[in-house]
Amino acid sequence: TLEWAADRGSHSMDKSITLPPDEIFRNLENAKRFAIDIGGSLTKLAYYSTVQHKVAKVRSFDHSAKETDGDPLYEISVQEEITARLHFIKFENAYIETCLDFIKDHLVNTETKVIKATGGGAYKFKDLIEKKLKLKVDKEDEMTCLIKGCNFVLKNIPHEAFVYAKHADSEFRFQNTHPDIFPYLLINIGSGVSIVKVEAEDKFERIGGSSIGGGTFWGLGALLTKTKRFDELLQLASKGQHTNVDMLVKDIYGGAYGSLGLTGDLIASSFGKSATTDKEFSKEDMAKSLLHMISNDIGQLACLYAKLHNLTRVYFGGFFIRGHPVTMHTITYSINFFTKGEVQALFLRHEGYLGAIGAFLKGAEEDNPNQYSWEENYAGSSGLMSASPELNPVQRARSGTFDMLEMDRLDRQLVNLPLLQDPTSYIPDTVDLTEDALAREYWLYCFEDALDGVVKRAIASQKDQPEAVERAEKFRQKYRHKVQTLRHQPFAYGSLTVRSLLDTREHCLNEFNFPDPYSKIKQKENDMALKYYLKVVKSVEELSWEQRQFTLVKGLLAGNVFDWGAKAVSDVLESDPEFGFEQAKQQLQERPWLVDAYNQWIERLKGPPHKCALFFVDNSGIDIILGVFPFIRELLVRGTEVVLASNSGPALNDVTNSELQILTERIAAMDPVIHAALKEDRLALVQNGSSSPCLDLSRLDKVLATVVRERGTDLVIIEGMGRAIHTNYYAMLSCESLKLAVIKNSWLAERLGGKIFSVVFKYEVPSKAQGQH
Repeated sequence: TLEWAADRGSHSMDKSITLPPDEIFRNLENAKRFAIDIGGSLTKLAYYSTVQHKVAKVRSFDHSAKETDGDPLYEISVQEEITARLHFIKFENAYIETCLDFIKDHLVNTETKVIKATGGGAYKFKDLIEKKLKLKVDKEDEMTCLIKGCNFVLKNIPHEAFVYAKHADSEFRFQNTHPDIFPYLLINIGSGVSIVKVEAEDKFERIGGSSIGGGTFWGLGALLTKTKRFDELLQLASKGQHTNVDMLVKDIYGGAYGSLGLTGDLIASSFGKSATTDKEFSKEDMAKSLLHMISNDIGQLACLYAKLHNLTRVYFGGFFIRGHPVTMHTITYSINFFTKGEVQALFLRHEGYLGAIGAFLKGAEEDNPNQYSWEENYAGSSGLMSASPELNPVQRARSGTFDMLEMDRLDRQLVNLPLLQDPTSYIPDTVDLTEDALAREYWLYCFEDALDGVVKRAIASQKDQPEAVERAEKFRQKYRHKVQTLRHQPFAYGSLTVRSLLDTREHCLNEFNFPDPYSKIKQKENDMALKYYLKVVKSVEELSWEQRQFTLVKGLLAGNVFDWGAKAVSDVLESDPEFGFEQAKQQLQERPWLVDAYNQWIERLKGPPHKCALFFVDNSGIDIILGVFPFIRELLVRGTEVVLASNSGPALNDVTNSELQILTERIAAMDPVIHAALKEDRLALVQNGSSSPCLDLSRLDKVLATVVRERGTDLVIIEGMGRAIHTNYYAMLSCESLKLAVIKNSWLAERLGGKIFSVVFKYEVPSKAQGQH
């Protein structure tokens, strides 16, 4: 959120606002299309822009010429790629003219002559917009825009919805949004209340409403307290005691009314005491009583409609709720009370943007934005701010602050892994740092501590570019700022997890054009490991069956030690480049391992081969070449098909799909088993749709999901700390699974009850399949 140098005292607009505009209206010169939602006090602007990114592309050398030993394996070229991004900016109406002027001066190549507009203020500002931007204002229906926006955020932002828990450690508890978001009830509490049932993308109906809403609280509140400002009314209410004004059950019966099941503290009559008492009531108490009266009324209405239409997902929005803990709390309490806990009141992190998003989508229908998946860009979004007045008094003086949300378009549609046992209860992350203060402090410190190394690595990856140092410095400032924000507001981007910290770092690196800082390291390590591949395979082939299985698993684990994302390892690799496969095997914990299901796995291998194994791979170099390939080679020989799923884009030193294609080609040229498997399509390489060091099984490339289904996959192998420990440790699959990793972080190892380099080897069989063996 960015402050503008504006004159706070007056409500008239100071024309000389100096903007740090490139920070707010980012990439405006490439903006293609606009939409605007103008409410009573806030304007939300949406636009779509094309972003030029540098991407590291890998391509194989021409190997027809005689190879010399010194030849690197593939070349890495940095190319420009154009991707689409959505920008949403929220600011006070007072700044609308300044903002329009700024946009007008920077518009270069829009593709459109219209701007989609929604919201009550669209009429009021129509002429101003048309005059300034030379775009025709095209008005869209407010409710349609609201619902369209709501569907979009629920589908594309996994941590969009939250429950509000006033007294918990973290006030916001995020719900994982499931791909199947319908049907739901949306209760919009603006001046009045609208209750809308949403059944599908374009199917919704307003099933009810009430004239007693936010405007009623504001209006009556103003009459009772002589306070005209909505924020101030809420402030008063938060300090008041409603029991001074309301008549409770015990005021009438002297206690509970047992036979009717009413407790003594229940409100029997809102404002009931004011008819019989002569004394003056405080403004605070009256505001509190009024807040309860309106909230309970809306809450009861909401519950009756939810029951009538048999809906359990109920989302609340509108200015009455927006970012106000006081009203979120009273609504939550009321819904909980009237449904006896069966329905939870849900709120949305980007609720204020829904109209603008919807208006934008209406204008972009010919591009069909719904056929893509989109992802929140943590580098360019300001996140959810804490709304507790105690925590942050500055937040209440909203004047001059700007909120931003940016979404990047992904090339691919993302869907659930079909093998999740219950997609609706799947949560990728193992630890929620929003709720675990000790873990949060440790990991925030960890990421700050690693920052220097990341900056050094980024500069080293672009030695030939003199301005890389300056960009790396900007990256450092941006990421450090994000980490500091998260220290105070851990819920800014949904649940704070190790995964979100890693992803934020990747987003910030990309932002400053460091698409793949580890590309040269990966290349070197792949080259080196390939030289040993045949030696490893030959030594394994000489062993007895039992010994071979154990050696292959140990090789997989030893390979997993080579991870530049773990400080304990990168320190060793920096100081001792000779540290190799054999040394890594020595580092491993002896059996019994920290989690050790090896015996059950061996028993299973004595049975019939699996039909098809899906393997989520991890690091480049020794890990993939000397760990994974010998292991899957054995599976192929047993008669199991193998699908290797690797990242679509770079993250740390994880192997990407394009790198894996080349490595596999090279291994196939040396090894007839792999060669035959490729030729007969028993070994397939598929990208997973992600560029993260972790793994979210509910957002995977659609092609991968199809392959998994068509091949009848009955074994999933997840390898590495990011994918099998930080995420998916508790994931329940509907087929057999192996999760294996070496814990390369001593704090985490201790927390799990082990030491650094402890081994996790988890083999799980779903309960319903257990009877079959």
